[in-house]
Amino acid sequence: MDWASIVLILMVIGLGIVWFAVLLSSRIPQQESDALLKRLEELASKEESASIEEIEMALPFTERVIYPFLRLIGERASRNTKKNVLNDIERKIILAGKTNSFDASLFLSTRFIVMIIFAVFTFVMAKFTILNQSYTQSIVYALLAGLLGYNFPILWLNGEVKKRQHAIRRQMPDSLDLLTICVEAGLGFDAAMARVASKWDNELSQSFAIAIKEMQLGKIRREALKSMAERIDIPEMTSFVAALIQSEQLGVSLSKVLHIQSEQMRVVRRQTAEEKAHGAPVKMLLPMMGLIFPSIFIVILTPAVLKFMRMEVFK
Repeated sequence: MDWASIVLILMVIGLGIVWFAVLLSSRIPQQESDALLKRLEELASKEESASIEEIEMALPFTERVIYPFLRLIGERASRNTKKNVLNDIERKIILAGKTNSFDASLFLSTRFIVMIIFAVFTFVMAKFTILNQSYTQSIVYALLAGLLGYNFPILWLNGEVKKRQHAIRRQMPDSLDLLTICVEAGLGFDAAMARVASKWDNELSQSFAIAIKEMQLGKIRREALKSMAERIDIPEMTSFVAALIQSEQLGVSLSKVLHIQSEQMRVVRRQTAEEKAHGAPVKMLLPMMGLIFPSIFIVILTPAVLKFMRMEVFK
């Protein structure tokens, strides 16, 4: 593969990332809800009643055209997609915390759109620019780029899942400390969870807020906590929820359980940090071999090479 092909692939990847980032940035639910409330207030302030057509035309172009079109493509694609694949995508969306931005059908349409953009752009760049590749080579490059574009959104989603789970692992010890303090101060567990949810604005506090809303809607605490653990899907949260449920069933002091769980979370976080520290020398080996060692070899061997060349000249 020549340098032109490498540059072409990098340009395609950059274009796809920019398009995907624009799509995500326009799907922020809080901004959408605020804009919708603002439009409803403007319509309500008018003396005459607005028709359904006027209300629909007040929506932005993306809400009226782009997202319905993407959802239509996704629904068509969902009909030909296996149920377990759709369930897997839905689960990853939940684990990534993107339920307000995506569903399975919209995500499928995004994969197809990114695939088409990658393939078409690659074919045009390969055939009709200074690269001037043949039709066969251009089609091969387009197919490879389309395959990359089709898999790029799922790679991004997997990365978001890992990023959210890592953030929750880091946030758990501090949140459990606050839960312990609130429970020891006399608050009930539900009120302590509400305090944690209002204290911070992070992934774990949002998960607590969702669990609280579920309990307010009539879901028992045990089921709400299990659902929260399933939405996060990390061993630390699963063991924490299991300990809470067991303490509730056996009548064990909740503050003592929370204190023990908080200490265990800190031990796990410290062990994880130590594990990453032990793996740092292995990760540093490749940069050292590629960047540092050649410089050392140049400094050490250059005098010997020059001396050898001088000896050859005098001969």
